[in-house]
Amino acid sequence: MTTASAQGRTGGQVIVDLLRRNGVDRVFTVPGESFLPVLDALHDAPDIELVVCRQEGGATMMAEAHAKLTGRPGVCFVTRGPGSANALAGLHVASQDSTPLLVFVGQVPSGFQEREAWQEVDVQALFGSVAKWAVDLQHSERLPEYLGRAFATARSGRQGPVVIGLAEDLLYESVAVVDAAAVTPTQSYPAVRDVRALERRLAAARRPLAVFGGSGWDSESHDKLRRFAEAHGVPVVTGFRRQDRFDNSDSLYAGDAGLGMNPALAALIEDADLILAVGTRLGDITTRHYQLLEVPRPHQQLIHVHPQPEELGRVYHTDLAICAGVRGFAETVALRADRPLDDKRRAWLERAGQVYRDWATPTESPGPMQLARVVQWLGQRLPPEAVVSNGAGNYTLWVHRFYPFRALGSALAPTSGSMGYGLPAAIAAKLADRQRPAVCFAGDGCFLMTCQELATAVQYGANVIVIVVNNGSYGSIRMHQERQYPGRRYGTDLVNPDLVTLARSFGAEAERVEDSEDFPAVFERALEADRPFLIELPIDPSILKP
Repeated sequence: MTTASAQGRTGGQVIVDLLRRNGVDRVFTVPGESFLPVLDALHDAPDIELVVCRQEGGATMMAEAHAKLTGRPGVCFVTRGPGSANALAGLHVASQDSTPLLVFVGQVPSGFQEREAWQEVDVQALFGSVAKWAVDLQHSERLPEYLGRAFATARSGRQGPVVIGLAEDLLYESVAVVDAAAVTPTQSYPAVRDVRALERRLAAARRPLAVFGGSGWDSESHDKLRRFAEAHGVPVVTGFRRQDRFDNSDSLYAGDAGLGMNPALAALIEDADLILAVGTRLGDITTRHYQLLEVPRPHQQLIHVHPQPEELGRVYHTDLAICAGVRGFAETVALRADRPLDDKRRAWLERAGQVYRDWATPTESPGPMQLARVVQWLGQRLPPEAVVSNGAGNYTLWVHRFYPFRALGSALAPTSGSMGYGLPAAIAAKLADRQRPAVCFAGDGCFLMTCQELATAVQYGANVIVIVVNNGSYGSIRMHQERQYPGRRYGTDLVNPDLVTLARSFGAEAERVEDSEDFPAVFERALEADRPFLIELPIDPSILKP
């Protein structure tokens, strides 16, 4: 293996320079000897922070959350074999959440490939069904070309993950290449005729309803689409785990179409005569397993706005398909004039708003730990820009129902339903903005899947607050099991460690709160702490949903 000549750079140096050109300021990794030249180049790149994680699944989840928060591709380096297999968890999140993510896999040397060398992996076979593009790079002189394509692919159309395998020898090679310019993501705009058709259909509708979701949002498009909905008198529903796409305290907000959906919201969607879906794929959770919008032809008029042409008409036959990104769509429709609202439309708006207000009223549950009150109190205590993250499990039903998400980027939750996501996502949020509160909700099973990343939080001073709802079981699975096989609970009970002692062993602070009345005082201590803080909330295992 050679070193860089006076005229050239190593492949590792070329990669880091290209990352810098594309605005990458943070890289997540679990280090491997397969990409040491990249680590060495990052050593000399003080403008790029290297975050060393404890497991590749956590690393890719952090990179994915970083992308959601910044709007730029997250970047993660992992080694081959078990490292790349672990990374698949975060890649699946990025795929289903339409998040731009670049994952680099350190490969065996090019001369060893296809011999089943040590830890060798077939990048295209392993990641091809999840990534937008998965490729093994063999020639260092093509690094600018491949990285340019990787950034463009991750950010274009429906955004998503890209995986690049890096043959180990090319990282050491000296290569003289001209760096490509930074990639400017493309943005698609709706045609004038489509906007006019949209306005005609909205004006003629008696009970229109908008569903906001997907990726590619920014604060400007967020504000413009809010004004558009107000001008046209359209209530807004957010898609599954996309509640930060619209201010939940706004009078136009009708609720989120997610797990444990409000029956009144389901009725509202069924009663609508027009659905304007912006950015969302209208997946099975948002449509309540394709029941609220029938496949292939919904009884409601359907106007679908999505940046990926292949997504339009993929599941549903539309009345109007608009191939446009969220930003392009918002920029175009924001120029249109207001329309007067008649009494019937005003009544429809009032009904939609009341649906959410009634649903967000805290419910009572047995025992001293009233989780609904805890979540409601947090919504009143935290500023709108606070980030609340979670993974998967029945505990999320309380978070999504009773916490009011009021600002774009305040919700980090996987539409893929991946357990363990909440803690890595909260760490990424705190590293992105240390002045912004970052609160992770997790179940006991969910937390223990990535609890090792508490060490990462402590190492980098990411003072997150982790709220673990502990019912000693895989509660979501147990709920379904007890419905399908009454009285035959099996395989869903857990024996957990002492979570307070576990958190303190990492260097975090921790307390156990058994009565919701005591929660505010403990949370205030957590906000003031100079380290990560875990709050354990034990609840009765029989309490499975609000």
